[in-house]
Amino acid sequence: MIRQTMLIFAALLAAATPTLAQEASKVQNMQDWPLPETVSPEGRTAVAAMAAQKMPDPLPPVEEIRKFADMMQATLGAQLEKRHAVRIENSTIAGVPVRIVYPKGVTGLGDGPVLLNLHGGGFAVDSGSLTETIPVAARSGLPVVAVLYRLTPEHPYPAALDDALAVYQALEKDREASRIGVFGTSAGAGLSGQLVAKLTSMGKPMPGALGYFSGNADASVKGDSEAWMPGPGFDWIATYAGKTPLTDPILSPIHGDVSRFPPTLLVTSTRDFLLSPTSIFARALTEQGVDARLVVFDGLPHAFWAYMDIPESDQANELIARFFKDKLSKTAKK
Repeated sequence: MIRQTMLIFAALLAAATPTLAQEASKVQNMQDWPLPETVSPEGRTAVAAMAAQKMPDPLPPVEEIRKFADMMQATLGAQLEKRHAVRIENSTIAGVPVRIVYPKGVTGLGDGPVLLNLHGGGFAVDSGSLTETIPVAARSGLPVVAVLYRLTPEHPYPAALDDALAVYQALEKDREASRIGVFGTSAGAGLSGQLVAKLTSMGKPMPGALGYFSGNADASVKGDSEAWMPGPGFDWIATYAGKTPLTDPILSPIHGDVSRFPPTLLVTSTRDFLLSPTSIFARALTEQGVDARLVVFDGLPHAFWAYMDIPESDQANELIARFFKDKLSKTAKK
């Protein structure tokens, strides 16, 4: 059961960013190629184990997939909670349910620096409110608030964005915007970019830093990596976007003004089907003078840091934690 859940969990992550539905044409799937020696032995073993499993066909209904994802979050979350000695609190902020991860020695949010997480899961499930947050909280020493935003298909855009904005604005009441870091993986990366684009449109101060991990800032087109290394083909964007045009500058921030975006760390990998859109967004930010840093890992699948217990995940989470710790410490009150 755990292995099957892991496979579905990984597939959800692979489909968890706003992107066009995969075409029916044949593609060459790079994920089937032998892994390079640049990947750690643990990484090669984990990828091989995933490749050996078959996805359920057809996929279960979304309600069942949510149960699988919730079970995986509970299972891996408990392991990570013990390993990193964090404290997890289920709470509500601005009427929105959240999970708050407190690193060792931190007892409350107070008025200090804080991280806001928007989890992955195709906008339809929660595939990261614990696995994406616990390592970052522990390594950075900063509390992380994971927003349990409303999901599709029941709540299309902009419901998730409205929830993220409500929590962000509540956190801003106790601290300057520059002391808030925002991050997300996959669909959460897309949502984090949408949140910053929304703040830009409102003329609000920018957060201190943005973590954009394997996302897509343009829902209207596919990049090259999606052609030679497709995801499972789930079409979440249709239910997420609803009637909103896919080139809307908040739904797809690359179509708007990104010049005010905060310092941004973008992370992906060479066998991540969202390598192209992540790198395209990094270039767009850089062209507009934003401090954008793109880190590309070798040979690993989409969003590996959020669910794989391998050295590269530790390295990615350490990079993320140091980025936020550095950026937010510079804004601390004198």
